[in-house]
Amino acid sequence: MKPADKTIVLLPGEHFAGDEHYRVSTLLGSCVSIVLWQPQRRLGAMSHFVLADGPSPSPDRALNGRYGNEALALMLDNLRALGVAPGDCQAKVFGGGAMFGNNPQVLLPDVGRKNGEAARELLQRHGIPIVSESLFGGGHRQIIFSIRTGEVWMRHGGQGDRRSA
Repeated sequence: MKPADKTIVLLPGEHFAGDEHYRVSTLLGSCVSIVLWQPQRRLGAMSHFVLADGPSPSPDRALNGRYGNEALALMLDNLRALGVAPGDCQAKVFGGGAMFGNNPQVLLPDVGRKNGEAARELLQRHGIPIVSESLFGGGHRQIIFSIRTGEVWMRHGGQGDRRSA
């Protein structure tokens, strides 16, 4: 990464689209990030969504990046504005961790698994191939996406490994 690159840090519910001068980072637990990259033009986008689906759409409610289906729609709109068609992108998907392990005392739905499966389904529906993913399991993931190279560096918390996808 060049030092002149600008780093954008996504919080839950946020997304970003930009050119090769940016890298985008976030920290995921049960949340999921979809990373889209158009290699020839070095344009890309990344989301950090909390839940797979939002409430039913209505004309008086704007799209909300906290929901996977709406986050992807927002990213695709941003990329179209940059002249990129969805089918020209490749995708990488991260997150969906089980943050409460297999504790029988915690009776919560596996939100992380639902988020990861929703991301896969949404990308398939839009005809965007997934070229890499790191989903599910335990712990958190810190990811950094270089729009210049399309690489995503990931650190899986609690497991001590660093990988490039």
